[in-house]
Amino acid sequence: MNSITKLNVLSLVFLSFLLASCQDKNQKSPEFQNKGHELVYEMVQKVGDFSSLADKKSVEYTYTYVTADGGTDISQEKYLFDGEYSYGRYTTHERTLPQFDGDIEQGFNGTEYWLKHNGEVINDEEALARVKFNRPTNYYWFAMMQKQLDPGINYEYIGERPINDKEYHIVKIAFDSPDDKPTDIYQLYINKETSIVDQFLFTVVDFGVEETPYLMLLDYEEIDGLLIPTKRKYKASTWNADLSDEGWITVNWTDIKFDTGITKEAFEK
Repeated sequence: MNSITKLNVLSLVFLSFLLASCQDKNQKSPEFQNKGHELVYEMVQKVGDFSSLADKKSVEYTYTYVTADGGTDISQEKYLFDGEYSYGRYTTHERTLPQFDGDIEQGFNGTEYWLKHNGEVINDEEALARVKFNRPTNYYWFAMMQKQLDPGINYEYIGERPINDKEYHIVKIAFDSPDDKPTDIYQLYINKETSIVDQFLFTVVDFGVEETPYLMLLDYEEIDGLLIPTKRKYKASTWNADLSDEGWITVNWTDIKFDTGITKEAFEK
């Protein structure tokens, strides 16, 4: 190989490296709306982004929800990340459709919500309305941190605040509404030291929780390379994060298993 050929080869190698570096830089540096958007992006990279979650294809886990007065739900949850398919088998449901004795199953198969009681399909519209709330809500809570970069989200940087000897960035999250109906609002408290969300305020418009939000506290576990907020508790608060005197509602996720091999057929009624 003569010197000119060697030079051309080296030039091509250098240009390829340069183009790859530029592409990589572009992928890691999206255009941010504002500082709040950038902080949320950094948080998502820390806990694991949606592509990292979607690569695991599916998840199964035990969901335990306990109200302040002891009312309990226990369900076996299953999700497919592609299409946001969702299934829950409730072996205890003292707060969710307690009028049914015995196990209930809820599902979303990509197009339809359905409900079964002891294996029999239930078509009651009021009961199905609860399924239409539970299935996307339970899925969203599990994938919430990854979904903070979904399209149609507006970010507002509120400022900084110390809480219990820790320093926080506060970012307000609001969602586009095509029909101008009210949507839920989240106010994230991002720990300056760890870049993760230790707590957040949220509304539940479907249940009339708008003026007085809830405050959710989070504890994380590292599972298969992702930081998952497996222990949660929340109660009524103010928009200044001043807690009410109400008791805590606790939510725990246990026995989390990713990529379990479930298929779309598992979500059919």
